[in-house]
Amino acid sequence: MSDMGSFRDAVIAWAAGGSGDAARELAARLPVRTAVLLEGPSDVAAVGALAARRGRDLADEGVCVLPMGGAMSVGRFVRILGPAGLGLRLTGLCDERERPFYARALAEASPARQGFFVCAADLEDELIRALGVTRVKQLVREEGDERALQTFLRQPAQQGRTSQQQLRRFFGTKKGRKIHYGRVLVEALDADRVPAPLDGLLAGV
Repeated sequence: MSDMGSFRDAVIAWAAGGSGDAARELAARLPVRTAVLLEGPSDVAAVGALAARRGRDLADEGVCVLPMGGAMSVGRFVRILGPAGLGLRLTGLCDERERPFYARALAEASPARQGFFVCAADLEDELIRALGVTRVKQLVREEGDERALQTFLRQPAQQGRTSQQQLRRFFGTKKGRKIHYGRVLVEALDADRVPAPLDGLLAGV
């Protein structure tokens, strides 16, 4: 595991109630300058895929990309990593419905040292809209998941939903699928079709 990976894991353990000694020691030793706070591992996969497409190694640049395990955890991570904690610059993505949690958590952080980007529904929704439903279904076929998708679409609960809503829900129906497609969808984007929140995040770190 890289040093930045060790720092990420130490911060996650600290936020979960453990000791912060390891995170503090690593922060003092590593050139970490920015923490990217993301809701979960599928968002991490998407950010990592876009960074790789653009020839960037975020860890080497002092950027730590952190899955928080849900938007409700943002307050703990801001306290640990922000001005009152390790003093890192904070950025990240959030969904529109979670904006109030982020606003409260960041109320005491210096506005000059943080900036979050908001997805209309969530990052998967942004990626599906950027690619279009037809292209996303093609990718699902190419990844060998067409039969699973067709079985899913026949479920009564999916009737009446839009194709975009169905695809979003499908990606969350199997462990690891959202993570996998977080990478696949980003890799399939045309360079000028990257969703604005994701593009803004990468441009700002």
